[in-house]
Amino acid sequence: MKIIRPCGFFLFTVLFLAGTAPSQAKIFYSKSEALELAFGQGKQVELLSLFPDDQQIAKIQELAKVKLDSAMFTFYVGKDQGRILGYAAIESITVRTKPETLMIVLTPEGELRSVHTLAFHEPPEYMPPERWFEQLYKRPLQDMDFNKGVDGISGATLSTRAGLSSVRKVMAMYQIMVKGKSE
Repeated sequence: MKIIRPCGFFLFTVLFLAGTAPSQAKIFYSKSEALELAFGQGKQVELLSLFPDDQQIAKIQELAKVKLDSAMFTFYVGKDQGRILGYAAIESITVRTKPETLMIVLTPEGELRSVHTLAFHEPPEYMPPERWFEQLYKRPLQDMDFNKGVDGISGATLSTRAGLSSVRKVMAMYQIMVKGKSE
């Protein structure tokens, strides 16, 4: 029989408790709360399901500079008395090993209006603040790049890259699948 000395027992207890510490995952908004945030209370929200073909997928990936993980995409279209208020997409992407979920809201013309973090499962210090996303507002898709004036955040490099990729994907999807159809 081996006797655990107090020092060893203390170390064992600390390591055990560290492994069972509560998750730092944080959910900020439900889907219904997020859509109300995007379009306002009591506004009509319709689903717009898009199924790009191979040629459209290639164009979207080229514009977005990111590979699509699905051949289906959904926009939530906010309306008030038949007038389109904007488009929202809910995007989940893995940052390091855990996901972040963003709601990306576009104007009726396809400009970035807002980005809201709906859930973030990485440690909170890696989460880009809303003010970081503000530098992207009204910026054209071709300028959504760290090499074209988008500032990164030290210590949150992966989450800012993931967020920027999500924004580019949504804007490219709009340009090819929505704007391209209405012209």
